[in-house]
Amino acid sequence: MKDPYRILGVDKSASEADIKKAFRRLAKQYHPDQNADNPQAQAKFAEVNQAYEVLGDKEKRQQFDRGEIDGEGKAQFNPNDFAGFGGAGARGGRGGFGFSSAGPAGGGGGFDDILNDILGGFGGGGRRRAAGAEGFGGGAGAGARAQYEANSASKGKDAALTARISLEDLAGSGKARVKLPSGKTVDVKVPAGTQEGDKIRLKGQGHAGAGGKTGDALVEIRFAAHPLFKVDGSDLRIELPLTLYEAVLGAKLRVPTLDGAVKITIPENTSSGKTMRLKGKGLPKKTGGAGDLLVSLQVALPEQADEELENLMRAWRELKPYRVRGNEFNGS
Repeated sequence: MKDPYRILGVDKSASEADIKKAFRRLAKQYHPDQNADNPQAQAKFAEVNQAYEVLGDKEKRQQFDRGEIDGEGKAQFNPNDFAGFGGAGARGGRGGFGFSSAGPAGGGGGFDDILNDILGGFGGGGRRRAAGAEGFGGGAGAGARAQYEANSASKGKDAALTARISLEDLAGSGKARVKLPSGKTVDVKVPAGTQEGDKIRLKGQGHAGAGGKTGDALVEIRFAAHPLFKVDGSDLRIELPLTLYEAVLGAKLRVPTLDGAVKITIPENTSSGKTMRLKGKGLPKKTGGAGDLLVSLQVALPEQADEELENLMRAWRELKPYRVRGNEFNGS
C-alpha cells in the first residue's frame, strides 16, 4: 500500500502547514510543464497530488491513520464494519469518498488552488485540475480513485518585436508603428521618458497557443538615427559650427530643434567647445516637461588656405601672443 506520508516525505506527526509546504515543493519539482519529456516525473506528480488529497484533508487523514482508507483514498475492507450484505455500507462511507476541487476540509484550499498559486510563473502551463472521482456508498464495493487531469490548452509564446521611432515622433505624437505576428500593423503608444532599449508589453498580441491563450508581444523601442541630434537621457545634443569671425565678433544664429528653429545669440570672443543650453527643447520626461537641447559651439576655419589670414595670424603671434595651455601640458 502506498504511504502518503512517505510520498510527501513527512512524519506522521507533521502539521498541516508542514504537509502543505512539502506538497508545494514536490508539485513544483515534478510539474509536467517543467518535465515535458520525463514520464516518470509526470507519474510522480500525480502520486504527490494523490498523497495530498488524503493528508491535506483533515478527515481523510484521520481515516487513513485509523486504517479505514488506503493511501489512494479507497476504503479498506474490514468484515467487522459490515452488518450484512443487505445492511449499511462501509463505516466512514457517508455517501462516498469522492474528491472535490473545492479542496480538503481544513486544508486552506485544495491542490487546484495551490498549484495555480505556486505554478503560475511557469509560463505556458495551463491550469491543472483534479477531476472529481465518482464516490461510493451503501456497500457498493467499487472504490474511487483520485485522478489528475491536465488542461491541454497552453499559452502561446511571447513575440519579441522591435519598433523604431523618430525623435520628432517621440517628442510629438509619442507613437511608434509595429507589425504584429498576426500580420496586423498597429501604432504603439510610447510613454514619456522611454529610453532606447525599453520594452513595452502588448497583452495577447504574441503568438497563438495550441488551443489556448495567445502570448504577449514584447516591443523593444529603438530610436531612429538623426542627422543632427544625439540623445543624452532626456537631453539632446547638437554641434553648431561657427566661422572664425562669428566666434570673434559674435552673431545671432538659428539653431534647429525638434519643433522648429530658434535664434540664439553667440557672445563675442567665443571659444570652440563652449556649450549653450536651450531649456525644454529636449525629449519628454516621465515626471513631466522635457529635457534640454545642449548646443556645442565649434569654430571652423575656411576649407581653403587663405594667405591674408595666415599673414594676420603671423603678425598676431609676434605682437599679441597668449597662452591657452597650462604647465600640465608641458610634460615632465
